Amino acid sequence: MNTLKTTLLLSVLTGILVAVGGLVGGTGGAILFLVIAGVMNFVAYWFSDRLALRMAGAREIQENDDPHLYRMVREVADLSRMPMPKVYVIQTDSPNAFATGRNPKHAVVAVTTGIRSILNDRELRGVLGHEMGHVKNRDILTSSIVATVAGAIQMIAQVALFSQIFGGRRDNQNPLISLLLILVAPIAATIIQLAISRTREYSADKTGAEVTGDPEALASALEKLHRGVAYRPMKETPVQQAVSALYIVHPFNAGGMSKLFSTHPPMEERIKRLRAMVGHV
Repeated sequence: MNTLKTTLLLSVLTGILVAVGGLVGGTGGAILFLVIAGVMNFVAYWFSDRLALRMAGAREIQENDDPHLYRMVREVADLSRMPMPKVYVIQTDSPNAFATGRNPKHAVVAVTTGIRSILNDRELRGVLGHEMGHVKNRDILTSSIVATVAGAIQMIAQVALFSQIFGGRRDNQNPLISLLLILVAPIAATIIQLAISRTREYSADKTGAEVTGDPEALASALEKLHRGVAYRPMKETPVQQAVSALYIVHPFNAGGMSKLFSTHPPMEERIKRLRAMVGHV
């Protein structure tokens, strides 16, 4: 169901891209911007993991640097029937973790130093299961595509807006409909991007719980991480905002309207779904 939902949302997102591209340059414009989005996807696929790790301030460790963590990652990777990922550590007291990499053979699992201080081994194993769930479900690729297409829509909408303002529209265009599409398209793209991101988080929770056979461990870890981030959030900088969607829990204090535009689903619902799995995996 999650995969179907993601596919449908991606289709709608692509449809918006083509529609806005067509508004700017007709059929030729739609094809052109679709090609541009494809090139952007290619770049994101090959380089987004390196950029994410650099922006997060992560450093790679070897087995002799932290044998215990390394063994735990290898165990969860074996349970997932995935290759052993590279292991990175982020020096911060804020407890969190994320996975990246263009495919399972080039995957990376990164944990903050803060996560080790609040989770026991069982809970940390559950978190690693979630991250390997992202790798197993190819969420890194999906996220790159979604971010690229949504970014292309934003860019095209800006071009189209200037075109409308300075009289560059075609004669057969209804100016009110065109303006409405230009204004609504970026908002719709953002909402779809958030919906896909939340869907992939639910899927990674489910896959991780099934792989480790311990949904309660992940539920307990999420509760602790939610409280831990509230107590020690990451510093909200543009660089950290760029990688915030990757983390297992939102790394900043989110309240009020910001919850509506969060890349992560409600924590209460995630925990509820995991605890409903107890005794069934």
